[in-house]
Parts: sequence; structure tokens; C-alpha cells
Amino acid sequence: MTKLRVGLTTLVSMLASFSALAQEPGIDEKINLAVKPFADAVAGAVFSSFPVAGVQIPFVLVWLIIAATIFTFYFNFINLRAFKHGFQLVRGDYHDPKSAGEVTHFQALATALSGTVGLGNIAGVAVAVSLGGPGATFWMILAGFLGMSSKFTECTLGVKYRRELPDGTVSGGPMYYLTRGLAEKGANFARLGKVLAVLFAIFCVGGSFGGGNMFQANQSFAQLVNVTGGDAGWLADKGWLFGLIIATLVGLVIMGGIRGIARVTSKIVPFMAVIYVIAGLAIILMNFSAVPAAFLAIFNGAFSPEGISGGVIGVLFQGFKRAAFSNEAGVGSAAIAHSAVKTNRPVTEGFVALYEPFVDTIVVCTITALVIIITGTWDPSVDPSAGVQLTSKAFETTFTWFPYVLTVAVLLFAFSTMISWSYYGLKAWTFLFGENKLTDLSYKVLFLFFVVVGSSMQLGAVIDFSDAMIFAMAFPNLLGCYFLLPVVKRELNEYWADYKAGRLVKAGAL
Repeated sequence: MTKLRVGLTTLVSMLASFSALAQEPGIDEKINLAVKPFADAVAGAVFSSFPVAGVQIPFVLVWLIIAATIFTFYFNFINLRAFKHGFQLVRGDYHDPKSAGEVTHFQALATALSGTVGLGNIAGVAVAVSLGGPGATFWMILAGFLGMSSKFTECTLGVKYRRELPDGTVSGGPMYYLTRGLAEKGANFARLGKVLAVLFAIFCVGGSFGGGNMFQANQSFAQLVNVTGGDAGWLADKGWLFGLIIATLVGLVIMGGIRGIARVTSKIVPFMAVIYVIAGLAIILMNFSAVPAAFLAIFNGAFSPEGISGGVIGVLFQGFKRAAFSNEAGVGSAAIAHSAVKTNRPVTEGFVALYEPFVDTIVVCTITALVIIITGTWDPSVDPSAGVQLTSKAFETTFTWFPYVLTVAVLLFAFSTMISWSYYGLKAWTFLFGENKLTDLSYKVLFLFFVVVGSSMQLGAVIDFSDAMIFAMAFPNLLGCYFLLPVVKRELNEYWADYKAGRLVKAGAL
């Protein structure tokens, strides 16, 4: 008890120092100016684009979609074939507590989902529908469906090549299957794997501090300010206080490692998703007569040459972009969380991972889009930074009190995303600098510092840099996945034969 009290006192004292630094006049401008040259260079490289039918398409988006399509066909539509069995695994039907690993299939899924189900589902979808029209929803769903195969591939590899430590903890993810997996193919591939792994880890650390942390803190505080009186409200200049509170809560969770994170996310994720989905479905049911017209608008808009933002290509781009930004399929981040699962059959976690894009994009994003279309609140002139307000307005047309519920949802989404990304960043950090208590603590202290920074400052170039870092992860990750596809195929064929023959032992069976 004494150690806990001392630890809490130290944590609060440290965060108070962070908040004092965050309040220093002009600190956000100094940080943005320092980051801007790097942000411009990285964002320019990662989001470099080429014109298609008058629309600029980022190469990274094409890279993600092509990979997802190839994986879907290579594994013979595993996103459909394994859907039922994936649910059985999530439910715990085949769980073996004696297997190596730290968390259950459900906890691993909840942790990974908490890193993807978030502000992108609320704000990003509103922007995609506004800029691309209702038809963007169709392409968003298709991209989510294809993305299920990417998750299957990378999460199977994450478990296959994870590193099991003597204390029972696990380190896994692209860093390990890029090094260990490619090393099996010979010396030249081993060298390539090391380079790709280091690049991935650097990108992951950068992304964890920005999009997985500062952006979440910043946007959740903005929504809180919005419902407490706006810029004239009492909370408008209290970003440092909000950051201090959130950082303390995040610190209490992440100090417990993946087990502590999984315990929290396995409760928060279902709770926040159910609240949001029920509210969305209620609006859809209350406007049921408008649903057929909404689906007609989605289908027609998807293929209309007169569509908003550049016709079919423009609408397709908006839908695919939102799906990719929302579920992160192919980015490789989720494989880090899924690697901690208790299983001796890597492909089982690939099956479980199928549910991430399904829940994140096909369910949650589609409900958001339908609410916006049905209520007619989508706005082609929307400011991309005003997505949360647009979604709030859509729900408010039916439930006047919903902005308050949405604020709670945003806070929970942001909090769960931060704790999940802290784990992703930590594993990348320890891969680069070694697995020991000092590197572990140094990363967590930095992460909590950026929580306070994100809540207190205008982020600007920092977010541009962070977004680019997150999507840069897809380049080394997917390149490695291409080389390791035969490994996944072999694991899948062996397991699927056992499953079909009834040789798998169910949980609780003798």
C-alpha cells in the first residue's frame, strides 16, 4: 500500500511539472515550428499522390487497398469463410488457459479495437460523407470487408513470430515477424528484415505520441469545451488541467502492462460501442421510412459519374480513405496487441482479428453514415476539423441531449485509444532500445507528457507529422507480409484441416 501511495504521489508530481511546462507562453508555437520541417518532409513522402480522373490519390491508400485485395483472394475469401469460427474463438469456445501468452482472444480483440474504434468513426465518417456524398459509404464498407483479410494476415504473423520472455510476458508485432520471419528466408532477407523492422518501430513510436495520444487528448478536450459553453465557457483555458487528469488515469492503467490495459479495454470497448450503436440504431429506426432512400442514395452515389468531389473516383477515394484511416488494416499496429493472446495456434488470432474491421468499419462507421444521411446533416462545405460537431448535430436532430452522451463516448474512445497506442509504442520503443525497466519507464513518462501537451496546445504540424508516421508503418509492414504469405497459408491449411475434421479440443473438454 505504501509503494502504491508513493507511486501515485510521484506520478501526480511529475504530471504537474508537465502541465506547468505546457502552460508556458508560446510553447505550442515553438514545438510546431520545430516539427514543421520534419512534418512537411515526412507527410510529403508518405502522402505523395497521383491524379486519377482529376482526383489526387495518395499512394499509401493504393498500397493498402491492393494488399487487402490480394490477401482476400490469396486466402480464398477468409473474411467470409472464417467469420463463424472467429466468433467461436472470441466467445472462448476453444480457449486454453495453459497456452503461452498474456490475454484471452476477447481481451486481445478489445485492446486492438480500442486503438481503432474512436474519433475516426465519429468525426471522420461525417467528413467522408460530406465530401464524398452518401456513395462514399459503399466504398467504405467494401474497404472494411477487404481490410479484414489484411488483419488476418498480419495478426497471424504477429503470434507466429512473437517473442516469449522468461517472466511470461510477450513481445510481438511487425518488428518481430519482419526480423524473425524474413530471416528464415536467408541472409539477404534477414538484412532486409532488420531494416524494415527498425523503420516500422520508428514510425510506430512517432505515431503513438501523436495520432494515438496528442490528437485523442486534443479532440476529446475540444468536444468537452463545446458542451460546456464553447470558447467562452469556464473550461476553455483549462486544457492543462484536463490533460493532467487524463494523463493520471492513463498512467494508472499503462503501468500495469498489457494485462492491465486488456482488463480496462475489455470493459470500456463493449460499453462505449453499445451506447453509440444503440443511439445510432434508435435514430435509424425512428426514421425507418427514410432508410430505403438512404441505401438508394448510397448505391447510386457510389457509381454516379456526377458524384460529389470528382465523380466515381472521388467518392471511391473518400470511402476507402476513411475505412483505411479508421480500421488501420495493413498498418500493423493491431498485430502488436493480438500477439499477446493465449494460444499455441497463431492462425486462431488471425480469425479473431477479422472482427476488427467488421466492427470498426462495417458496423460502427456505417451506422454513423446512415444517421448523417437520414437526418440530412451532411455538408459538402464542411471543415475537415469539424467532424465531431457534424456528427453531434446529426444525432441532436433526434435526441437533444445526445451531445452530452457523445461527449462521454468521445472521452471513452479517446482514453481507450491512448492506452492501446501506449502499448504499441512501448513495444516498438523496447524493440529499438532493449527490454528492461529503464526503457519501459522512459517511454511511459514521455507518453504521459504528450497527453498533457496534446490537451493544452494547438497541434498543427505535430498532427500532420504523426498521421504520416502512422501510415508510413504500412510500407515496411505490408512488404514483409507479401514475403511471408506462404507461412500464413501453411498455418491456415493445417489448422483448417484440424477444424474441419473435428480434431480441435473445446474449452472445458477432457
